[in-house]
Amino acid sequence: MRVVVVGCGYVGIELGRQLRDPDAVGDPGGTEHRVCGVRRSDEGLTAVEAAGLEPVRADVADPASLSALPDADAVVFAASSGGRGADAARRVYVDGLANVIDEYAERERPPDRLIYTSSTGVYGDHDGGWVDETTPLDPTTEKTRVLTEAERVARGRAADAGIDGTVVRFAGLYGPGRYRLERYLDGPVTAGYLNMIHRDDAAGAVRFLLENDLARDDAVLAVDDEPVDKHAFADWLADACGVERPAKRSKSERLSAGNLSEAAKRRIRTSKRCSNDRLRELGYDYRYPTFREGYRDAVDACRAERGGP
Repeated sequence: MRVVVVGCGYVGIELGRQLRDPDAVGDPGGTEHRVCGVRRSDEGLTAVEAAGLEPVRADVADPASLSALPDADAVVFAASSGGRGADAARRVYVDGLANVIDEYAERERPPDRLIYTSSTGVYGDHDGGWVDETTPLDPTTEKTRVLTEAERVARGRAADAGIDGTVVRFAGLYGPGRYRLERYLDGPVTAGYLNMIHRDDAAGAVRFLLENDLARDDAVLAVDDEPVDKHAFADWLADACGVERPAKRSKSERLSAGNLSEAAKRRIRTSKRCSNDRLRELGYDYRYPTFREGYRDAVDACRAERGGP
């Protein structure tokens, strides 16, 4: 395949690496694919090139720039709004995604399929209950409502262009450069559930769906085997790193502390556990099935820094 990764950043570069060089990720004899990484900045393009991928400059918010996108068998839309608000998210996830689809729709040979990387935030609050692909979406913030709208674009607008759309809903991403140990070791840690997936498995899940031609015109949750209570996770991490367990607080204590936006309050109140049964049933084999395996490198580095065993 020729795969174009639009917004080739944290997950996109790892996806490109896995597609381009399967031997390097423990899949000897796997199929090698051509991968183009699309970024808009010099820094981003340098990172794409350093990963051995073909760099292309384009900006999803600038339709005229998208003529630079090469023809592709598959397009992965993994662009980021940079952690900004709902308006910025709309420009990238809704308008930018539509721009990319429209660009390819006009080609003589459009891509066979599109994968859009969404978020488990579209489920809203389930009071700690389980959610899966059959659970109705109920976003609670402006940004997650934008993400929900983008999912409709990824499947509906793509279908109108003759492209099969797939939505992959990522749980909280972590991995090299994003372990954020201090958030849980320093405390205080607010109650709730963590739904996580290691970067390598987030990329691996997308690669798996592409290579095995799965989940066309469908949605799949990408989350690891074990959603975990934040207090339990913080204690496990502290014990593993050999440091004192952090202070804890309830949701009501955090909410009563003040200085929170309405969006932040809604995020604190939101609680759910995300199931990966569908991805497991499809046959994906996790490299890091839980946080225990996924945080091992970070724990080892923390202990080494402290001079412990």
